[in-house]
Amino acid sequence: MENKDLLLTIDNGTQSLKAMVFNLSGKMQAIVKIPFEPYFSTHPGWAEQDPDLYWQTLCVACQRLWSEKGVDKDRIAGVSVTTQRGTVINVEKSGKPLRPAILWLDQRKTFGLPPIGGLWGLLFKVAGVSRTIAYFQREAEANWIRTHQPEIWEATHKYLLLSGYLNYRLTGEFVDSIGGQVGYIPFDFKRLDWAKDSDWKWQGIPAIREMLPRIHPPGATLGQITRAAAEQTGVPEGLPVIAAAADKACEVIGSGSLTPDTGCISYGTTATINVTSSRYVEAIPLIPPYPSAIPGNYSLEVQIFRGYWMVSWFKKEFGHAEREKAENMGIDAEMLFDKLIDDIPPGCMGLMLQPYWSPGIKLPGPEAKGSIIGFGDIHNRGHIYRSILEGLAYALREGKERIEKRTRIPIRELRVSGGGSQSRNAMQVTADVFNLPTSRPHLYETSGLGAAINAAVGLHLHPDYATAISEMTHIGDVFEPDQKNHALYDALYRKVYQKMYKRLKPLYKDIQEITGYPV
Repeated sequence: MENKDLLLTIDNGTQSLKAMVFNLSGKMQAIVKIPFEPYFSTHPGWAEQDPDLYWQTLCVACQRLWSEKGVDKDRIAGVSVTTQRGTVINVEKSGKPLRPAILWLDQRKTFGLPPIGGLWGLLFKVAGVSRTIAYFQREAEANWIRTHQPEIWEATHKYLLLSGYLNYRLTGEFVDSIGGQVGYIPFDFKRLDWAKDSDWKWQGIPAIREMLPRIHPPGATLGQITRAAAEQTGVPEGLPVIAAAADKACEVIGSGSLTPDTGCISYGTTATINVTSSRYVEAIPLIPPYPSAIPGNYSLEVQIFRGYWMVSWFKKEFGHAEREKAENMGIDAEMLFDKLIDDIPPGCMGLMLQPYWSPGIKLPGPEAKGSIIGFGDIHNRGHIYRSILEGLAYALREGKERIEKRTRIPIRELRVSGGGSQSRNAMQVTADVFNLPTSRPHLYETSGLGAAINAAVGLHLHPDYATAISEMTHIGDVFEPDQKNHALYDALYRKVYQKMYKRLKPLYKDIQEITGYPV
């Protein structure tokens, strides 16, 4: 392994793919980012993508590392892949996709499915969770494909998540990481393995065991780069491909969060708060913790679906002037949006936002809609922008309190990653709402760094995860809470925010019954 001191990671997100090279100190040596349209939609609510677009983008990104960034490929010790979660791909025996990938953003549902029967059905009825199980069945992409495209399901050799598809393209083997198994699949989140034959999930989802890939813990070797993959990507043939984890799990370790007392907030398309736990704990009852990027551990998570997507929506709908000006000045538009709210006081002069733009299973419920209250003639678009940042912080604080209640371990500091970590106002709002020191990592690409940590440990370039995280992650800017601002936020959170959903829930149900939305 002489001179093999660099790690190649692939981060396939919803809107872009990044190929990154890190050294063993966690310093990024090179990055190529290629954006793409997140999905196409042939029906309202659908979100699909050509799987070959992901692979071809991966190939181009890697080739540009060698040709444009001057990376010495002979120094690469291994490769790891992290991807968006819950995006599924059906392939035939040759590995060719049978249909477009269905993304995690897709909102199609399958109605009319028979309920889970037998002893499981009776237990669910007694426990009062039959509706939750029915929701799982309706949401499972596999049920929609089997119901509406039975010929596709019949021809499916393997039913893969995006990570499994890319690992297959690299190694020629249908293999994936345990750390990437997040979705409506027959996975036992407590045992960190495919569900036992007796598990109800095999009734709820039409997949059979032979349709699923072999899975290995993060850090394990999945295979080697094949000759075909080497020719297309330029990655040396025979290099080991190391199991990483899903993007959020990689963000957690890439931010330096290793224990339950360090919270990791991700201001990404889906906003989340996570902690790493060696114990299986459900932060929200019946919603399992996901696999951690650390083998045998769990990532306790509370999600705000389409969380920081709201910021992207605001910029697209109301921020044309800032985006155009930033492009002309050659600067990040985030800087100008921060200036937009510099003079708006904490609390947005009474404007309160609850960021439930998309319904959930438990938090929020399936009838949920977003809400903004407290409008007056003093408010402008800057107030709306700041209310989005504050609303997300309130929602994630609620998630923090749920996690603490279940683990009985207080969260004492926060690490923030994702797009929102680049906004100093978003960072300060977070520190003030949570009343905790809030830091951003030394670099923005924490998912890629987390995957590199998996590779470093798997290749024995660092002896264990504690050492790798200590050596490869570093704290950047730290935002301390302002006590005056926290007092205001705390009062609004307790007296207003925490009461909003309960009081608006009956109206959300009326809206759903009258308009049919959300389905």
